[in-house]
Amino acid sequence: MIDRKNPSSPPKNPTRRQLIAGATFTISSLGFVPVQIFAQVPEEISHSAESIHLETVFKAGPKRVYDALTDAKQFHKVTRLSAAVQSGMASGTAPTEIANTFFGGYISGRNIELVPNERLIQAWRAGNWPPGVYSIVRFDFVEQGSDTRLVFDQTGFPKGDGEHLVEGWKTNYWAPLSKFLAQP
Repeated sequence: MIDRKNPSSPPKNPTRRQLIAGATFTISSLGFVPVQIFAQVPEEISHSAESIHLETVFKAGPKRVYDALTDAKQFHKVTRLSAAVQSGMASGTAPTEIANTFFGGYISGRNIELVPNERLIQAWRAGNWPPGVYSIVRFDFVEQGSDTRLVFDQTGFPKGDGEHLVEGWKTNYWAPLSKFLAQP
């Protein structure tokens, strides 16, 4: 403690109360006292997200199936056999650009991972989804003798679109792909 009558004299021993008050002031000024500086937002893990898992077998080897889905000229032929193009819902005249647009621009996407004859992963979206919304689609090609079992998974699509997407995969991918692969 400083002598007020003689400020240049050495400080006296502080009282316990003064030590506690000084320590509290020092600690709080250094930011060690818990202070809420971030808005409290509840954290959440969704356990209700929809996903699609499909498996189908094609009468062709993994290389042929993989190539049909990744080669623009071959995939354009597949899309022309699809229900969407056959019904006129999607244009079959615009060229297909793999990892860009499919079905006349109604579907767009990007290849994320390409492992020839084994795996294809894409960020994929339908034209009527909200801007910036992409789902992840994964195609795994499993050799089964002379055939290929395609294991397909899709996650991250808008809630409520699952049934529509499953039907779309079957009628616009699996059925025309089977027809295409059956051609010599």
